[in-house]
Amino acid sequence: MKIIKILLLSSLLAVLSFSAWIYYPQYQINKIKQETAPSVEKTYKLTYIDYYRTIPDSTINHLALGDSIIRGYHIPEEENFISQFSTQLGMETGKQVLSQNEGVIGITSERLNQLVQDGAYDEAIKEADLITVNVGGNDILKLVKKSDIYSALKSFESLQEGFSQNLAEITAKIGELNPSATIVLLELYNPMPADHQFYSLADKLLPKWNLMIYEAAKGTSSSIVIQTTNVINSDTLEFLASDGVHPNPSGNTAISSQMLQQFQQQHKADAVLANRQN
Repeated sequence: MKIIKILLLSSLLAVLSFSAWIYYPQYQINKIKQETAPSVEKTYKLTYIDYYRTIPDSTINHLALGDSIIRGYHIPEEENFISQFSTQLGMETGKQVLSQNEGVIGITSERLNQLVQDGAYDEAIKEADLITVNVGGNDILKLVKKSDIYSALKSFESLQEGFSQNLAEITAKIGELNPSATIVLLELYNPMPADHQFYSLADKLLPKWNLMIYEAAKGTSSSIVIQTTNVINSDTLEFLASDGVHPNPSGNTAISSQMLQQFQQQHKADAVLANRQN
């Protein structure tokens, strides 16, 4: 009887530990979102749109770094979300927005970090007012391609650690070169249909990955995380290209609209506003 009680207790602890491992990241993400959400107390502060509307320069430089999501996979340049958002930002602020898209198809966080640390984008970073970064999806894809899904899951934690370090170093380097620029990061989304055999598993693991993106954003003086999962998910598969992974032109429009909405609602960090005013 005592052995049975011990086994039951051990099983219960194992279930609770697994549940915490799965659901705690989403709890942390929701907590961070609440901290950055608009509130009555913040109404005296400038939103991102207001900030860029009131800067003295007549031109806004928008630099984009990252993977095929940034580049715009198999779609015309003017239809990727970087171009679309830059156009919308110009209309909202009454300024000329110049976008420089340095997206590289297939790039991993390790490779992007190496390029950033080696100074490949130094001049562009220094001149940018706004820097959008999306990377990490290829880290996961390369791991899955090398092995079966179950072996890949065993390597997930070490993969996370590498991605977290790469992203932290990328954002730190950007902040060092240009502390007044806004860094825009994007959540990773789950492109699988709800009836896919691995959909539920991916849906539980992605918050752990996205939490690292939110934590990297918190470590910078001014940053915003675009809630990509709000617009690309199992209910909006029409926003995906025929490969079932990359956003199509409509998906890029949806991401651009999400960016604009958050720029209209969220507020620029006080420290950066103070730096600009001095």
